Amino acid sequence: MKKLIILLVAIISISTAFSQDIASKTKAKQDTTSQGQYTCPMHPEVISNKPGKCPKCGMDLVKIKTKPTATKVFYTCPMDADVISDKPGTCPKCGMALVKKSN
Repeated sequence: MKKLIILLVAIISISTAFSQDIASKTKAKQDTTSQGQYTCPMHPEVISNKPGKCPKCGMDLVKIKTKPTATKVFYTCPMDADVISDKPGTCPKCGMALVKKSN
C-alpha cells in the first residue's frame, strides 16, 4: 500500500511538471509570433518569426509592417441608437442630426 501511494505521488508530480513545461513552450511560441514577422528586402518569400540574416543572400531581415485595420465609420442618432446610416443626415424618427461613430 505504501509503495502504491509513493507511485501515485510520483506520477502526479511528473505529470504536473510536464504540463507546466508544455504551457511555457506554448507561451514562448505565442510571444515570438506576437513580436512580428521579418522578411528579406531582396527575397520577399523568405519569412521568419525573428530577426536574423537571409539564408539566400545574407542581408538583414526587416520587420514586416502590418497595415492598420480600417475603422468603419457610421452615423447614428443620439436618441434612437437603432438608427444607423453610412452617411450623415437626419434621423427619420426624430429629425435630429446623426452623429459620427466608428468601431
